[in-house]
Amino acid sequence: MAEHQFHLRAEWPGGRDSQGYIEAENLKTAISIPPEMDGPGIGTNPDEMLLGAAATCYIITLAAMIERADLPLKEMSLDSEGIVDVTRGVFTYKKIIHRPKVKLEEQALHQQYSRLRKLVEKAEQSCMISRAIKGNVEIELIPIIG
Repeated sequence: MAEHQFHLRAEWPGGRDSQGYIEAENLKTAISIPPEMDGPGIGTNPDEMLLGAAATCYIITLAAMIERADLPLKEMSLDSEGIVDVTRGVFTYKKIIHRPKVKLEEQALHQQYSRLRKLVEKAEQSCMISRAIKGNVEIELIPIIG
């Protein structure tokens, strides 16, 4: 069994209206509470970071599956949306909606598009981040395949 370790350092000067900083090997950014939650909105925030983790995990997983299936990919993009519910002052990350747009080369066969449709669904189930948040955050796929 292999294990991979990732490290992040966070600095926070104190108080909810402060601005902090996080640094990992390939991530360095300011952090604060977003303006939607009455914060200063400087840098990124946990809500964007969870959405970013889910989105990048999904699109990278899908890309790897498309490559392994030897499908003639022409272009691929992803729009994702995070929905946070606030009930009685309690913030709950409710839902992530992924809208992948995937297009194969013009010469792609009907069977290849059928395979692609299956992979679009399977990538979400296989993504490590999706599996980590399963049961806590609903994930919805609205694919555009063409």
